[in-house]
Amino acid sequence: MSLLIQFSYLQLLDVLTTLVFLSGGLKEANPVVRLALAVSPSPLIGLLSIKLFAVAMAVYCWRTARTRLLHFANLFFAALVAWNLVALLARA
Repeated sequence: MSLLIQFSYLQLLDVLTTLVFLSGGLKEANPVVRLALAVSPSPLIGLLSIKLFAVAMAVYCWRTARTRLLHFANLFFAALVAWNLVALLARA
């Protein structure tokens, strides 16, 4: 269960850092997220829709005992959030 909580927390941090990232005039690099941002009425709604899908996939991984995949996803999103923070600090 802790892997799922960590994943959800990292998704929240990614949403928050991405919103700050976008408000600072920086561009989203992920083409899927970029598409969601383009077709949604607001960046928050676009990001939340992507993140709800991601959390649903994480719940599926957790329920089907694919904890190793969830662990690697957590490592990836931790690095992504760190990258967003470094980019924000470099921009400041």
